[in-house]
Amino acid sequence: MNLKIITHEKVVFDSEVDELVVHTTSGLIGVLKDHIPITTSLEIGVTKAKVGEKYKYFAVMGGVFQFRDNSAIILTDVCEDSNSIDVTRAKAAKERAEARLAESAAELDTQRAQAALARALARLQAALNK
Repeated sequence: MNLKIITHEKVVFDSEVDELVVHTTSGLIGVLKDHIPITTSLEIGVTKAKVGEKYKYFAVMGGVFQFRDNSAIILTDVCEDSNSIDVTRAKAAKERAEARLAESAAELDTQRAQAALARALARLQAALNK
């Protein structure tokens, strides 16, 4: 089956894969060839694609997932291949978000910090799994 991951700026990935695991708003789902058609929202998380005997990991920052006719498409604002993630920067972002959460009293700041923390954790999980 084909997987295509598209952001506003570029096509991040476009290749054949053997299996796929995506983080939806309803939880993790696995997709194999000939899966039933599905369209769902994505959470911030890691997408795992099996290519031959190896896995590729992508930090996906939400979006939409569609599977139909053995073609999977992820439309997202931001997606990073695990090989391109700066782990040091992601760890620093995680620490900043955790510090903001520890001291924040305003609801808007808390929501922003939680989103920043989720993005940092997704990047770290993708980078460390590669």
